[in-house]
Formats: sequence, C-alpha cells, structure tokens
Amino acid sequence: MKKALYIFGVLAMGIAVYSFTVADSETLALGAAAPKTDLKMDGIDGKSVSLSDLKKANGLAVIFSSNTCPFVVGAEGYGEGWETRYLGLQKAANSSNIGLVLINSNEAKRANGESMEDMKKRAADKRFSNVAYLLDKNSELANAFGARTTPHVFLFDKDMKLVYRGAIDNNNESAAKVTDAYLEKAMINLSQGKAINPAETKATGCGIKRVG
Repeated sequence: MKKALYIFGVLAMGIAVYSFTVADSETLALGAAAPKTDLKMDGIDGKSVSLSDLKKANGLAVIFSSNTCPFVVGAEGYGEGWETRYLGLQKAANSSNIGLVLINSNEAKRANGESMEDMKKRAADKRFSNVAYLLDKNSELANAFGARTTPHVFLFDKDMKLVYRGAIDNNNESAAKVTDAYLEKAMINLSQGKAINPAETKATGCGIKRVG
C-alpha cells in the first residue's frame, strides 16, 4: 500500500512539473527589463530590500526557491536537490560581481513550511544564511516575472535586462553529476562580456504555490 501511494505521489508530481515546464508567453522574455525592481521584500536577516538594492556592477541573479519542493531540498527519488548549489553559486556570483537573491513566493503554503520562520530555519540548517533570501508577499514578484517553478532562474545584466532564464544546471540529483552548470557559466560569461549559450533552458521543479 505504501509503495502504491509513493508511486502515485511521484506520478502526481510529474504531472505538476510538466504543467509548469512548458514554454509560457507570460514568462519574462529574454532582453526584457526586470519588473518590480524597487519592490521591498523582507529577508531572513531582518532587512527589507529590493532587487535594485541587491544588484551589483555586472547584474543580478534571481532564483525562485522553496523550503519544501523536493527538486530544491532533495528527497527520495530526487537526490540531493538544487539547494546544495546555493553557496557555490553565491561564490561564483561574488567573483563575477553579480548579485544573487533567493525568492520565496509560495504564498499558499506560508502555514505549511514556507513562512519566514521556516525560511530562516532552512537557511540556518543548510548553512546558506548569508545568501539573501526574501519573502515575496502575495507572489507579487513571481507574478511580475511569470515565474513558474521552484527553482526558476532569471539572470539580468548591468542594465537589468534579462540574459538567461531557466534551470540552475542539468542535474538536480547530484552536484557531482552536473555536466552543464548553466547559471554559473552564464554569470561568468556575462562578467567577461561573452555570449551566453544557452540563454534559455527548461525550468523544471514544483509549481509556485499562489493564492487564488
């Protein structure tokens, strides 16, 4: 019985994932300017900041994240999860003079693992408390971006124009098995004035939990 329920859960997750990985015209287009850059959001450090505050000389990387999605946090059948890349990505972003921010837009799950206190605990437990992690009230930023999944990556240049969108890399199960570190490579190329290729990949993960 437990095995059947597990298989059903995996299948259900697969359906949910598929529905949010199909290209959507409402998702921010490459070359578009970042919206809501002055929207203030509360962070796990107790400060209220905007994307403009976090942008550095060469741009800003925005990752829509979660405390509960198995693609982010890892689980049986999902491996270690993309969350394990956050510290490495921050190091790469710092080296490239690019800002990095995690955004939690799961408004419909604030009482079930996605509250500010949950965000603080998750960051502390997984030792990425020094990475900016902000609560997106009412999914306002996610809606403006057309963000679909956790994770969903948006990388902006120095003028806050979108130059890369999609996945963190090509293997959520294991950092050791990654063969194409999309976001890290894009940040390095951006800082060096090189072409970003690919500029778009499929964002695979759990659907952002919006209210309504």
